[in-house]
Amino acid sequence: MKRSIIIVMLLAFVYSCGGVKKTQQALNTGNYLQAINSSVMELAENKTRKNKQSYVVLLEEAYAKYIEFEEQQINFLKKDGNPAHLEEIYKRYSEMRNVQNRIRPLLPLPIYEENREARFSFPNYENELLAVQESLSSYLYENASQILGNATQKWEFRKAYEDFKYLNEINPGYADTRDQMDYAYQNGLDYVKVRMINDSQQIIPERLEADLLNFNTYGLNSLWTAYHTNPLDEIDYDYEMQVAFRDIVISPEQVSERQVIKERQIKDGTQDLIDEEGNVVRDSLGNRIVIDRLRTVRCNYYEFTQQKIAQVVGNVNFVDLRTRQSLNSYPLTSEFQFQHIYANYDGDRRALDNDLVARLGLAAVPFPTDEEMVYNAGEDIKNRIKNILKNQRFQ
Repeated sequence: MKRSIIIVMLLAFVYSCGGVKKTQQALNTGNYLQAINSSVMELAENKTRKNKQSYVVLLEEAYAKYIEFEEQQINFLKKDGNPAHLEEIYKRYSEMRNVQNRIRPLLPLPIYEENREARFSFPNYENELLAVQESLSSYLYENASQILGNATQKWEFRKAYEDFKYLNEINPGYADTRDQMDYAYQNGLDYVKVRMINDSQQIIPERLEADLLNFNTYGLNSLWTAYHTNPLDEIDYDYEMQVAFRDIVISPEQVSERQVIKERQIKDGTQDLIDEEGNVVRDSLGNRIVIDRLRTVRCNYYEFTQQKIAQVVGNVNFVDLRTRQSLNSYPLTSEFQFQHIYANYDGDRRALDNDLVARLGLAAVPFPTDEEMVYNAGEDIKNRIKNILKNQRFQ
């Protein structure tokens, strides 16, 4: 037990030293954020333990160098005067504030050997952050507005949308950003009208058609594609999705039969044990030895299988309505099999195995209608359509 404790302590010491070494290496190579994050994570567990002292010293040094380096970079970018740098300046100010907010909850951090607390300077960057946020917002708004104003292709509307979306994230409610986003989004969408085609000479159940055309159940997560099963006159559609049923084959109702003859020996009372000479066998006390009397029983087992199969064959075709050319075509096939097994018998049912006996309590059931067969095949069709929609890309 003592040896195990020593091994665990030794491993913990080795791990701790390895963590300190990596943090020191990050600091020495200028990866100040990595050194800060590693130190903060270690100190958050128990900042007052002596084996955490190395991280306190490392955090103090890494933070000072990080702030000095970031301020130098920001001043350089400001002197350049290029508005394209505003986003980077904004991100640097934001990250410095985030670093300060991660360190503050840990304070105070004692350094025992020097009998002092670690020193951290926390400049207030709020004014600088708000100023650059305003300049960046104006810059992003002008750029996005220019892209939107000149947009003729969907990808251009989408680019404008992404720029306005980013602007709304860093400065919610700026000017009419939300309205511009909506306008860019509506113009960047691919509108797809959905049409069901039935060339199968079979009636497709109304509820199946409703299920297949209920796109809310497909769990789609497509930002730039809108499927309309009830096309609107005011929308100029880009594509058409054709769900075509080419052939629906439904087999006749079939009942097949098989007969099995089963025999088994069963216990039918007891009898005296008789030796080869016909005498009753007795035990050492003179008592008769009794054994089971076995009897062979027989049973005729009749098993009936009801079966009906529906096969649906078709395809999903995507058509570019501007060029009238087919983009992609996917096969759409499915099969649903109805099967019910029941049985009866003639003879002694004790001869039957348990799995056969279980079917004796069942009886024939009505066959599903053709409409029900097609509808039951629809769940598989729906899953196949869902996979097709996930894989389909228009642009």
